[in-house]
Order: sequence, then structure tokens, then C-alpha cells
Amino acid sequence: MNDKIEILEKDRLDFINSLELLDTLPEGEFDTLTKLASKFLKAPVSLFSIVDENRQWFKSRVGFEACETPRDVSFCAHAITQPEIFIVEDADSDPLFSNNPLVTAKTKPVKFYSGVPIIIDGKYPIGTLCIIDHKPRVLSNEEKEILIGLGKQVEKLIELRITNLKVEKQQDELLKQHSRLQEFAGVISHDMKMPLANLIITSDILKKKYAHLLDKEGFKYLDYLKSSSLTLSDYIGNILKYYETEGITGQEKTTFDVYELLEEIIELLQHTEKTNIALPEDNLILHSNKAALEQVFLNLITNALKYNDKEVSEIEIECDEDETYYHFSVTDNGMGIDKKNIALIFDLYENLGNVDNKGNKGHGIGLSMIKKICVKLGGDIKVSSEPGIGTQFKFWIEK
Repeated sequence: MNDKIEILEKDRLDFINSLELLDTLPEGEFDTLTKLASKFLKAPVSLFSIVDENRQWFKSRVGFEACETPRDVSFCAHAITQPEIFIVEDADSDPLFSNNPLVTAKTKPVKFYSGVPIIIDGKYPIGTLCIIDHKPRVLSNEEKEILIGLGKQVEKLIELRITNLKVEKQQDELLKQHSRLQEFAGVISHDMKMPLANLIITSDILKKKYAHLLDKEGFKYLDYLKSSSLTLSDYIGNILKYYETEGITGQEKTTFDVYELLEEIIELLQHTEKTNIALPEDNLILHSNKAALEQVFLNLITNALKYNDKEVSEIEIECDEDETYYHFSVTDNGMGIDKKNIALIFDLYENLGNVDNKGNKGHGIGLSMIKKICVKLGGDIKVSSEPGIGTQFKFWIEK
């Protein structure tokens, strides 16, 4: 029997330690409840105590100077063994407490005590919410109900704390997993890039060196090998970009203008005379993460060019601002997006089966990446489209 009691007490103490409450700073939520107990029950002392192995420590206290007392003189150590409420109306006449140093103290002695056990998960009595008076008294039924009700509120706060701790631990684990996945993607992608580059170069060498030995089927297979290698290389590059967005969005803000940003991108794309790109009417001055914003525009403009089936590609870019956000839009006259696919367009690896104007399928990474960037920058992105007419992307980032 004694062994069983020791095991249960060990479980109780382990549970208390898991709460990460002992020896922490005061918290307003608990202080509010002890103040209410003192006020409504007209008690000079009110405590939320946690009964540790050798002490009772007070997470919240009203009218009591010490932050802890030894467990062997603790009233709360007895209260946690009770199913609901423990009352000592006159400590001087109670054989269990009459010689207790807290009762015989010359200043502010404990003459009355009433405590309700704080029981978590229906089985762990961690401490009490209690009131103390310096003179004997009797609690009415209404006062007992008030103390029990306030004790239930303390339990709810502890249960909420447990939920928050679980969420924090899950978030930490997700961040660790994400970091490991990011590292894995980087290593694998880097290691695959070189063999793919060798395949692309080798296919060109074979076509040139052994052209006289190859028939049409041979050229066809080499072209297929090169095309597949380029597709896979592009896919790996997009994976790397997706996981590198953490680094991009973490860069410091700088001051630059929209024209400067867009002209750099347009020069990089080297578009032909069959493309008209209309810049915003006003050259907005931005203070933001230039690299991240450049990545968003580069992806959207590239897509507007790739998924365009018109003789002349028309792209219109607009921007403005309000007190909180910079707002942007990229509108094209391209192929458009089927309405049933609009909801899926920002999902990672969702390519919708579309092919660009060169017959290549997308990988479903780019738009997911730019949504991730927009959200990281305190904004978001949305799309509207009409098949055969064109598409408009609107996005915004926090100033």
C-alpha cells in the first residue's frame, strides 16, 4: 500500500513539473482570482498554492508576505487529499493544527483556513485555492460555493496552459522538421544538379559526334533525354527556391522605387517586340524587402509570358498604397485559368495539368512560393481569371 502511495505522489510531482509553473513570475489571470476570493469572502489572505515535494509555493498571493512555506506545516497539503473543500474553522481547537507554527505565530496567525483542491485531468491534485483569516470563523454555504467556483476557474487556467504548452511544443517540432526538410532538399537538389547537367551536355555531344550514325528515332530519343533532364533540373531549381524563401523573406528592408525594381526584372527577362509591359502610372517609393518582392514579380511576369497564347502578350502592372499596405497587381491577356482550378492554384505541387506556350508542364511550386512570400511579408495574394481572356493577380505586403 505504501509503495502505491509513493508511486502516485511521484506521478503527481512529475505532472507538476511538466506544467512549468513552479518558481515562475506572477500572472494577472491567477492574481485576479485570488483577489476576488479575498474580496468576496472578506478574507485578509488568499493564496493559490502548489504543493511541491518539500514545500508549498504560492503562485499568487494576497495578504501574505512569504512566497513559500515548508510542506510539513502546510494546511494545503491536507486540503489536496480532500475531494472538494477542506475547512478548519478554529485552528487553536483543532488537534491537527493547534501546535502548528503558523497557528501559534505572534503576528498574523492562521486561525481559520478553507481551501479547495486544484485537480487537473480529474486525477492530479497540484495545490489549492485557499483563504485564511486571523480569527476563527464559519463559512456559509454560499461562501463555500464561491470558493469552489473560483477554484474551478483556476483549474481552467491550468488546463488552458497545458493546451498552450502542447501547441508550443508542436510548433517547435514542426520548425525542427521544416529545418531538417529544408536541409535535406538543399543537399539532394545540389547533388542532383551536376548529374543532370552531365546528361544535358552528353546528349548534345552524342548528337554532334555521332550524327552520322543516328537515324530519326535516335535523334528523337536524345532530344527526349535532354528535354526530360532540363525539366527535372528546372523542377529541382524550383524546389530550392521554395525552401530558400525563408532566407529571402528574412532580409532587411531597403528603400527603392517600383520602376527601378520592374526595369531590372524586364531587362533580366529579355522579352521581344511581341510583348508589351505597361508599368504603373505612378513611380511609388517603397521601403520593403526588395529581394522578396522581386521574386514575386519575376514569377508572375514570367508566368504571364509563358502561359500566353496571343500574338502579342499584354501585361499591365499597377501599384498603390494605403496606411498599412503596398498593393500590386499583374494583369495579362493570356490563356486564363479554369474557375474550378482557382482554389487550387496556390497549393504546393499542384500543376493543374496546364502546359505553357512551349508545351511544357508547370511544377506547381512557383505560385505556392510567392504566396508563402506574401504571407511572410504580412500580406497575401489572390487571383481572378477568365479562360481565353486573361488573368489578374493582386497581392499586398505590409508597409
